[in-house]
Amino acid sequence: MTMLNDFIDKLKELVEIERRAQIEAMLNEIRFLSGEERELRGRAILNLNGKVVGEEFGYKLVKYGRRRKIETNINVGDLVLISRGNPLKSDLVGVVAEKGNRYIVVALENVPSWALKDVRIDLYANDVTFRRWIENLENLGNVALKALKFALGLEKPDEPEKAYFEPVDERLNESQREAVALALGSNDFFLIHGPFGTGKTRTLAEIVRQEVKRGRKVLATAESNIAVDNLVEQLRDLNIVRLGHPSRTQLKSTTLSAKVVGHERYKDVEELRSRAERLIKARAKFRKPTPALRRGLSDEEILELAEKKRGARGVSWKVIRSMAEWIKLNKLIEELLNKARALEEEIAREVIEEAEVVLATNSTAFTIDINFDVAVIDEATQSTIPSVLIPINKAEKFVLAGDHKQLPPTVLKAEELSKTLFEMLIEKYPEHSKMLEIQYRMNEKLMEFPNKEFYGGKLKADESVRNITLADLRVESEDEIVNPRNVLIFLDTSKCPDRFERQRKGSTSRENPLEAKIVTKIVKKLVRAGVKREWIGVITPYEDQVDLLRRMIDVEVNTVDGYQGREKEVIIISFVRSNRRGEIGFLEDLRRLNVALTRAKRKLIMVGDSKTLSTHETYRRLIEFIKREGKFVSIC
Repeated sequence: MTMLNDFIDKLKELVEIERRAQIEAMLNEIRFLSGEERELRGRAILNLNGKVVGEEFGYKLVKYGRRRKIETNINVGDLVLISRGNPLKSDLVGVVAEKGNRYIVVALENVPSWALKDVRIDLYANDVTFRRWIENLENLGNVALKALKFALGLEKPDEPEKAYFEPVDERLNESQREAVALALGSNDFFLIHGPFGTGKTRTLAEIVRQEVKRGRKVLATAESNIAVDNLVEQLRDLNIVRLGHPSRTQLKSTTLSAKVVGHERYKDVEELRSRAERLIKARAKFRKPTPALRRGLSDEEILELAEKKRGARGVSWKVIRSMAEWIKLNKLIEELLNKARALEEEIAREVIEEAEVVLATNSTAFTIDINFDVAVIDEATQSTIPSVLIPINKAEKFVLAGDHKQLPPTVLKAEELSKTLFEMLIEKYPEHSKMLEIQYRMNEKLMEFPNKEFYGGKLKADESVRNITLADLRVESEDEIVNPRNVLIFLDTSKCPDRFERQRKGSTSRENPLEAKIVTKIVKKLVRAGVKREWIGVITPYEDQVDLLRRMIDVEVNTVDGYQGREKEVIIISFVRSNRRGEIGFLEDLRRLNVALTRAKRKLIMVGDSKTLSTHETYRRLIEFIKREGKFVSIC
């Protein structure tokens, strides 16, 4: 047990290191970057006006908007700081409840009047998440402790056996069916290795349905709100409830708040709040007992003086009487609002207990105080061990799904947290896992290199996508870069005199102006040929290059991390690195390369310095593959 306790203590220590690092990084960025610079990085939104548009579980919903389009990395579920002037002097923190092109809705405990006019919103380090990780680590139950024992090799899990089942989704392929059968037949845990486009979420949805058919109560979670939404989309045929805010408005009806509001007893909550509102209006007619008026008098003393019709400490009986009425009404208001909250919580618990499946992010799952038969966890390879242990701690057995060949959890300082439970378990117990083998995303030619390099050549392209190109979308062009027949292209800058990367003053990131100009030209050519802007995605590993490109083109530009789990018809990659030393920096993380190469469905265009990139053997093999199987174009 010493090894297990030491491991848990180490996790707590790492969480605290990462918590401090993230908060410090956020504070430093706000301190040293202008609001405009932070907005260009996608972590702030400026010049917003707001209005209160509703209430949810005691929180006010404020809709902030502006005429100019909002382009940001701030997403539903993120913690944000509302400020006017210096953000570091504000303590008004809320959670993003909804997001549109020109507005963002934030849930706030209270709304001061200043917070509705010309404010800015900043992405905030989520201290709540770290606190939940720590608290959960301090209260691990048998299943979570067993999960860690398995990972550390202190205990061995039971062998999984294939369970017979009648598929609800009859279109599941053979590898997906086998994964479902083994997951259902496992006593302790099962791992689903789902490479790009292999229908991982669809497979998880089938497991959930089958467990429900067996009378089991299921907790389904993921690290991000978007991944939870994907599960919700697949499971709407069941009695489900989704905790937290969906990133897609069409899923609102599945949320706990919507189901609570739709409950037959919610009219009693509304009646209590309505009575409180009437009393609030009545209370406004009386004097609020501010410190200046009280002069040290307690509520009880004010009520007693009013009863005796006496003034005190220079305060007239008339003012005392008015303050006493305010205190009496305020007490009634608090009682009504407390009753409303208690009833709302009672209804919420009833909704959760009656649901067949409860869906939430890993962090939000911490707030659930009931037990489940099974926890099904998507994005397990993007979840730290403290994060994934939250849903595991709520269930009798668990199923993890992810792809350890793609990006790990994002950590700033505590690098050991990037090693996931999924990785530890699949390394020790490969027989407790199944890889999904048919991909439904991309043209076979785009799949070929990452398939051989990262998945041992085991993946196959489904017939429905094997030969897809932009020609299917009525795009025509004789230009060799845009031509739909050329699905895999590398534009080489190695012979250009102005090819080199550069660093901004005070920045640790990189940018490459030549590559940015080339990407801009390609986007214009694609759009002229009939490619819609929303079909195009630009990926680059460096934030400064993201910033530079966003100033130049009107298509989605993001880092590799920002594109994980997503896809576009056309992807353009700007590798940025070009120098005489042959240094490629964190491009050496090949999981980052795997993600970048596997986002495109019909065309992938890469822009880079082949000489610099080829100092790494994997990039050299990629360039050789493109010369053989794709289109290699020298720019200069």
